[in-house]
Amino acid sequence: PRAILQWNVGSYRDISLQSLSLFRLLEPRIEILVLGTGDRVERLHPTVLKQMRVCGIAVEVQDTPNACATFNFLTSEKRLAAAGLIPP
Repeated sequence: PRAILQWNVGSYRDISLQSLSLFRLLEPRIEILVLGTGDRVERLHPTVLKQMRVCGIAVEVQDTPNACATFNFLTSEKRLAAAGLIPP
């Protein structure tokens, strides 16, 4: 349930179905993925978001400081959440 993994993403442009495959493999299966896209919220390709929904994983995209706060809140509520964070 608690792990820190290396995510080979340098910017929001690197977020793809392939880079998100890590989150689809986690056990127990996560409910929500919080993505922090750096200093500001960046739009991800709609196909990427749709595919994650098809896999049963909700995706919340925020700037990284807010993504950290959201992740902490979700885990305090015992939600099965993961975070993909790009440093601001």
